[in-house]
Amino acid sequence: MRVRTFAPLRPTPESVARIASLPYDVVDTEEARNLAEGNPLSLFHVIRAEIDFPPETDPYAEGVYARAKENLERLRMEGHLIREAAPTLYLYRQQMGSHIQQGIVGLCHVDDYDADRIKKHEKTRPDKEDDRTRLTDTLGANPEPVFLTYRDDPELSRRQAEAAETAPLYDFTAEDGIRHVLWKLPGAEAAEAAFARVACAYVADGHHRSASAARVARLRREADPAAGPDADHNWFLCVLFPASELQILPYNRWVHDLRGETPERFLEAVAEVATVSPADEPTPPQPGSVRMYLDGRWYDLAFREGAGADDPVGRLDVSRLQDGILGPLLGIDNPRTSKRIDFVGGIRGTAALERRVDRAGGVAFSLYPVTVEQLMAIADAGLLMPPKSTWFEPKLRSGLLIHTF
Repeated sequence: MRVRTFAPLRPTPESVARIASLPYDVVDTEEARNLAEGNPLSLFHVIRAEIDFPPETDPYAEGVYARAKENLERLRMEGHLIREAAPTLYLYRQQMGSHIQQGIVGLCHVDDYDADRIKKHEKTRPDKEDDRTRLTDTLGANPEPVFLTYRDDPELSRRQAEAAETAPLYDFTAEDGIRHVLWKLPGAEAAEAAFARVACAYVADGHHRSASAARVARLRREADPAAGPDADHNWFLCVLFPASELQILPYNRWVHDLRGETPERFLEAVAEVATVSPADEPTPPQPGSVRMYLDGRWYDLAFREGAGADDPVGRLDVSRLQDGILGPLLGIDNPRTSKRIDFVGGIRGTAALERRVDRAGGVAFSLYPVTVEQLMAIADAGLLMPPKSTWFEPKLRSGLLIHTF
């Protein structure tokens, strides 16, 4: 793995808490608009610049990308973003309740992405990939990091511990209660050498950001073939976490309707593919158990072993749910493109599923989270997970460090 130091744009200590935002893809336009209300420094004005336009504005309109660039430049010109004096790596710690995770922030090379040394486990959606490619190319910057993980390495863990003993650049708690701390990493060159011994990394979160970074690099190479492989546009912003520190929450599902069936008839159909029993709790206790909310009641679904029992993808609960119920019974043949299904991150809780079904009908499913080991095994096998299989929490804060090229 190639991991490189860089000299980013970063917020002043006085501005960091106002600039830092959630990632673009965990909120919709209206949520981003509300979160940025009254805060002209919020990075949402860059990563979701449609919030600066009337609600009916096409978020992919040319003017939206131009406004994003203007907003980023405004933050720099007004002195809210400053340039780091010399290239370095950083340590980034997040704390959510009792859970703490920390990773090293640096640049990764698109050739490692293209050669699958940075491994993927999901397909990207063309519209979202096109959007992030256009934004990255227009900005000439990675305003948001890609969330990578790797198998623990003692040397890198030691470097992290040393950095955490120094004075931090930032230490603030966001409005959602998550604490964010950032340090410069002492001995950055030694950390680069340690990463060179790491065989591969895995995209935990940020498939569209990493895919768009690779596409922008190709565009820039075509435009300037003399720039060479070490040109800044060939590198993209990442945070690399040791796998043992990560926390995955479930990625639940709500289907808007029962495809014309009554709740009674739908329940009978589900009983043909899974053992159904009433459930007192909405959260499944272990893998192999899925909870279903239908007509005001929770049920436990235990799927029977099928032909895919030895397939690391096929035996995932999300796969069994898709193959046994969502596809054949509810007609959700392509969950990436279907407008009849919503994916609800586990951080929102199962009450969010109940509210949606109680308000608008349909059916919801609460899942047991996929493990990091499952994710790595699937990526190592060159396979892909079903869409929206993992919800990593806490989410990285965008805007703490910005790589420009």
